[in-house]
Order: sequence, then structure tokens, then C-alpha cells
Amino acid sequence: MKEIFQIFLAIFLAELGDKTQLATIAFASKYGWWKAFIGAILGLALVNLIGALIGEKIKDYLPLEIIHKFAGILFITFGILMLFGKL
Repeated sequence: MKEIFQIFLAIFLAELGDKTQLATIAFASKYGWWKAFIGAILGLALVNLIGALIGEKIKDYLPLEIIHKFAGILFITFGILMLFGKL
């Protein structure tokens, strides 16, 4: 249960104020909070399911240290691209 809470907290904090939350606000203003909430849940659930399945499989091929470094580099790259309006 501790691991689930840690994952929840990390994802919750990472998602605060991101583009997905802003899009959900926009959809809620057009379609209502209930439809926006359900649509956002389904979209995020599918994206996270794909990520979880890939993450579980990739551990069979790469050491955890390499996965963490690659994820960090990818995160920084996306941040830089967003900073310069390329993403």
C-alpha cells in the first residue's frame, strides 16, 4: 500500500497545473464537470496503463539505473522543448 501512495503522490504532484489539467478545465467549461472528469479519467488511465505495461516489460531488458537515467534525460528534454515552445 505504501508504494501505491508514493506513486499516487508523485503523479498527483506532477500533474498539477500541467497541460492536461488546463485542457480539463477548458472541457469542463464547455461540457460540464462530470463529462470532463470522466473523459480525463479515461484518457489518463489509458496513457498510464500503456506506460505501466511498457515499464514492466522494459525492466527485463535494461537495468533500473539505465531506465531512471533515460527517464530523467527525457523529462529534461521535454522541459527544454516546452520552454522554447517546440512542444
